[in-house]
Amino acid sequence: MSAEATNPASPGAVTGPATGPVAPAAPRRRSLPRIDLRRLGRAALLGSATRDRLPDAIGHVVDAHRAHHPDADLEPLRRAYVLAESSHRGQMRKSGEPYITHPLAVTLILAELGAETTTLTASLLHDTVEDTEVTLDQVGEQFGEEVRYLVDGVTKLEKVDYGAAAEPETFRKMLVATGNDVRVMSIKLADRLHNMRTLGVMRPEKQARIAKVTRDVLIPLAERLGVQALKTELEDLVFAILHPEEYEHTRELIVENAARPGDPLAEIADEMRSVLREAGIQAEVLIRPRHFVSLHRVSRKRGRLRGTDFGRILVLVNEDADCYGVLGELHTCMTPVVSEFKDFIAVPKFNLYQSLHTAVALPRARPDSPGGTAMDRQVVEVLIRTHQMHKVAEAGVVALGNPYAPPSEEQSPADGERVDPTRPGWLSRLLDWQQSAPDPDTFWSTLREDLAQDREIAVFRPDGGTLGLPEGATCVDAAYAQYGEDAHACIGARVNGRLATLSTVLKDGDTVQLLMGQDPASEPSREWLEHAHTPAARIAIQRWIATHPAPATADAETPTRTPPVAEAAPRRAVDDPAPRTAADAVVVDRPGASVRLAGCCTPVPPDEVTAFVVRGGVVTVHRVGCAAVARMKSAGRAEVGVRWGDTAECRVTLVAESFGRPHLLADLTEAIALEGAEIVSATVEPPSQQRVRHTYTLLLADAAQLPSLMRAMRNVPGVYDVSRAQHHAPTW
Repeated sequence: MSAEATNPASPGAVTGPATGPVAPAAPRRRSLPRIDLRRLGRAALLGSATRDRLPDAIGHVVDAHRAHHPDADLEPLRRAYVLAESSHRGQMRKSGEPYITHPLAVTLILAELGAETTTLTASLLHDTVEDTEVTLDQVGEQFGEEVRYLVDGVTKLEKVDYGAAAEPETFRKMLVATGNDVRVMSIKLADRLHNMRTLGVMRPEKQARIAKVTRDVLIPLAERLGVQALKTELEDLVFAILHPEEYEHTRELIVENAARPGDPLAEIADEMRSVLREAGIQAEVLIRPRHFVSLHRVSRKRGRLRGTDFGRILVLVNEDADCYGVLGELHTCMTPVVSEFKDFIAVPKFNLYQSLHTAVALPRARPDSPGGTAMDRQVVEVLIRTHQMHKVAEAGVVALGNPYAPPSEEQSPADGERVDPTRPGWLSRLLDWQQSAPDPDTFWSTLREDLAQDREIAVFRPDGGTLGLPEGATCVDAAYAQYGEDAHACIGARVNGRLATLSTVLKDGDTVQLLMGQDPASEPSREWLEHAHTPAARIAIQRWIATHPAPATADAETPTRTPPVAEAAPRRAVDDPAPRTAADAVVVDRPGASVRLAGCCTPVPPDEVTAFVVRGGVVTVHRVGCAAVARMKSAGRAEVGVRWGDTAECRVTLVAESFGRPHLLADLTEAIALEGAEIVSATVEPPSQQRVRHTYTLLLADAAQLPSLMRAMRNVPGVYDVSRAQHHAPTW
């Protein structure tokens, strides 16, 4: 089933939402006729069901199945139909048809997409356990464990047992089952599509409720599994129900365009066929009419629509290399719109989609202009892909058949088309966090938020591994994706080799190194919740917050990871005006003058220094690069000659930049003490974005200790930089 050219939600549909949009005649590839539910209902009751002949009712299914799998064993389908028909006999749908028409229609949808026999067998039986006396054990005995698992996966939980939680818990059960076998979700999507096609018999409020769940959950799942044929029709059916006015306006645009003489898309397609024929490239050029939602989006983006906006050109070739050959020819003979080019062959989308996207501009005479001489720049979008890429683009994981069967002789195990789709990154993340959701409401709301994130990015770990994250994810999300609840101990990150806060938003292809603290009692900051984008991170942080209420104190809003202000116990008085040996540490060219080492730059041997006389005749010694030096020179103050004396004792102020964590201050002061330095004073500023700034004034017995002291401080977990203080000093 084609997502845009052959599905019943193609442009030009003229019926209302009661039965779903129906496509008019339009350029499209040949497809099987739409199933007649009333005729099928009669055939289901009266058709032959003898063992040597397939029942008439599943003739459509068999024809569609053989088109994709000519050698398939049809016996399981015959037996499944017989069991389903006899089990559902006497049951009727709200639309008035025998109930068996529903599993038959669902199975036909999957057969047209190319699903293999096991999926079709389970599809025929998907409602038997839920709505009849058939048990799962009976299904397993007659059809095997695979079919049993698929039927169980799509069977709803009883409202009698679960009440209001039945729907979210059913989806949770279904997603877990999908994690083991992706065909479970294929059947569910086809089931919802047929239900949406016949939703017009429901009350308006029930239509709206089902449409919203379809919009928020089923359509994003169809997108992630690459089943565009189902996704686009579901989108249009939801659009008709939830936005009837916009739907009607879009329908009118399509009808008006169809009534205009001439089709610019057809002209451009013919021109492309000529170009490719002359180039010797064997290709099939098709017109892909836009479906309702796609055209509505284009209309909102561009305003007035042109003829080429109502569809796109699809070029199908045999080999990957031919895709780029077609691209080169079109860009040579037509004017490419460079900003529209995207290569999803070299870099496939996370849902297996591969294609080249481009757009070309062609000048066209406007027939409505005087003399027909005015030119109008027509831009048409072009999709270029192989036939196999097209099959996967339409049917997604359904086109892969049974991902658990051994590859055929024609297909090597390394063939990318056989990649196991059951645990893509988004599904693995979903399965991980759903276990932590504390209740059905949290799971249901979080699931919708998760699925609302449209794009996935890949970031790399230093060990070469990758993390799949949704677009907009931060380092906080990466931490919980890699370490789970152990990420509570994360103290920072390096992104592409550079230190970054945990709130840093990651981009596709970034390399992320997460810095973990050594304290097993480490706790997350409450601020992290503001930067957590993924459900896994948010749920883990919320669970920790729920079990660790904020203290009811004046500084309760201060993250518990770091103290807002701290004073280390000084070994000397904090207000000691000068180092004990300042006069001995340096020699100035003013004998007898009082000497002071400037606190703004805390010079120590062997720093290059200079000196100035300030108020009271005191000589202050500065590092040459100190900002105060430039100010005093500009004020006309004369420099005083100065050099370091024989004594090596000095006082220095160091600034340590760190990520917040418990006990960091104690660890830093211990490291300083082990290096033999005396702490004159120490302050810790209030944390900002998980960063903490510590300032220490230290007395060293020997200036040569300084490099090893700074190295020891940098080695304390959580500390990412230690530097000499650069304070702003007044001009005396």
